[in-house]
Amino acid sequence: IAKGRKNQRLYHVMLTICATGIRVSELRFITTEALRAGRTEIRLKGKCRTVLLPQELAERLRRYARAQDIQEGPLDRSNIWHEMKTLCREAGVMPEKVFPHNLRHLFAKCFYEQEKDLAHLADLLGHSSIETTRIYVAVSARAHEQILEKMRLIV
Repeated sequence: IAKGRKNQRLYHVMLTICATGIRVSELRFITTEALRAGRTEIRLKGKCRTVLLPQELAERLRRYARAQDIQEGPLDRSNIWHEMKTLCREAGVMPEKVFPHNLRHLFAKCFYEQEKDLAHLADLLGHSSIETTRIYVAVSARAHEQILEKMRLIV
C-alpha cells in the first residue's frame, strides 16, 4: 500500500476495504455523512448491515475528503481494479494475483484470527450463510500440515 500513497484515492480505497471488509460495490456507502457518524448502513439485495468505521480510518478519510474538497457523497470507486494492477506492476507483484476483493479476504482472515467467531464474521461481511464465510478463513494444505506436525500425536 505504501507505494500507492502517490495515488491517494487508490490508497484510501484500499485502506477502506481492508479496514472494514466491505465489497468494492459497497464503497458507495462510505460517504462524508458516514465518516461523521463513524458507521454506515449497507442496504443491498434486501439485506441491511451496519459497518463500523474505525476511528483512525474515518479521520484519514475526512482529511482526504477535505484535501480533495469533497463535501458530500460516496468515495469514488472508478478504475480501482485497473489502478491496483498498475500498482502491482510498479511494485513487481504479479498483477494476476491481485484483486480488490483480496483486501476483503485479508480483513476476514485477520478478524477470524482475533475472534474465532465465524457467525460474527458472517454478519460483518453480510453473508447469509456461514458456508460462504468459511471460504474466507479456510486453512491452506501446508498450514494444515504444520498444525498436524505441531500436535505431535504420532509417537
